[in-house]
Amino acid sequence: MNKKLSLVSAAVAASLMLANPLPADAKIPFFSTSEEMPTLAPMLEQATPAIVHISVEGSREVRQRLPEAFRYFFGQRGPNELRQEQPFKGLGSGVIIDASKGYIVTNNHVIQDADNIQIRLKDGRTFKAKKLGADPQSDIALLQIEAKKLIQVPLANSDKIRVGDFAIAVGNPFGLEQTVTSGIISALGRGGLGIEGLEDFIQTDAAINSGNSGGALLNLKGELIGINTAILGPNGGNIGIGFAIPTNMMKNLVDQIVEYGEVRPGSLGIRGGDVTADLTEAMNLKVSRGAWVNEVIPDSPASKAGLKSGDVVISMDGNRISNFNELRAKVATLGAGKTTKLGILRDGKERTISVTLGSTTETTVAANEMHPMLQGASLSNTDQGVKVDSVEPNSAAARIGLVADDIIIGVNRKAINNINDLRKAIENRNGIAALNIQRGNTNLYVLIR
Repeated sequence: MNKKLSLVSAAVAASLMLANPLPADAKIPFFSTSEEMPTLAPMLEQATPAIVHISVEGSREVRQRLPEAFRYFFGQRGPNELRQEQPFKGLGSGVIIDASKGYIVTNNHVIQDADNIQIRLKDGRTFKAKKLGADPQSDIALLQIEAKKLIQVPLANSDKIRVGDFAIAVGNPFGLEQTVTSGIISALGRGGLGIEGLEDFIQTDAAINSGNSGGALLNLKGELIGINTAILGPNGGNIGIGFAIPTNMMKNLVDQIVEYGEVRPGSLGIRGGDVTADLTEAMNLKVSRGAWVNEVIPDSPASKAGLKSGDVVISMDGNRISNFNELRAKVATLGAGKTTKLGILRDGKERTISVTLGSTTETTVAANEMHPMLQGASLSNTDQGVKVDSVEPNSAAARIGLVADDIIIGVNRKAINNINDLRKAIENRNGIAALNIQRGNTNLYVLIR
């Protein structure tokens, strides 16, 4: 009896579904007649001419560590590595975002160190591209070609996409031009992966492989929602975990390159972390996601706007913030001098504050100005501390163990916020100091004397 009732109920439910079809926006797209099979072909015919094939040539410096015997042969001051230029070739993808100006967006790693960049369109035409600017931290680069009758892809508002939305990846994996794959949006706001310096990725299971870098991630309307940039998989193969840079993030960076010829990252001036279950319980928070503000740097944009330690940033310009990495990426890519509205939770109450962002590169110095053993290192202020931007090979800084992207967060167990703090701390110790270094997920000390 129960089985019969369930069958009747199923039949009734099915008849009701037929009598009351789903709303039009929930249907599979591109039906023209009841006899036509569902297809993405009409959308792709419009969008794929905006996806280009990129081939590059250039040379890179290759370093090879020399055995001790060779170093002895060269003498006590001889080099410890052999450096030489090695030619390379590479392939990738790009997206035309402005047909009238010939602007093409791709990944920085696709064109890095390239002396010759060639663009091939879907119609077979080939052009030499000019590099207008690039940002290694976000892995975005802007190219330009002089060509007529180009087709651009419309840009979607990537802040409006949702997990579960359909996604289409278009690019040139392994040189196979105009390859199309499909999937869904698997996750949003992915960060902390160590792939790029700034991470706020769209995750998708649409197949992305080597050569897809710089290609398009589209929605079902044929609008650009992201620039494909990386995959997580063994030996570079696809296992259904791919990452794309959101369109809004890309557009902010491109606008800066067009205006200034470079990216000028924004800075808020806070330290913090993610909202966790333990933190929610300890601080009696009413949210389980967000960016926890542990410290506000004095005289920073955050300080001037009234942000306080203990605040939780839950939104930026009306869009939810899930974690600290997402906030950091959105602030940096929005750009210095821009004003944004942060939604915060303070003492159990939500409020909105307006912040005009500062610059992460306002202060860049040669480190040897403060200590001889730091010779060869270039330093700059960041939200986390003092960043080591670069270290010259065989320099004093290299010999004591500093490497690029180290963050100096303290001196002799005392926290520092900026280069001025670092300089004063070293001077107060008469030139002898233990630098507390944050290197990836590791803390270490480097002694200078």
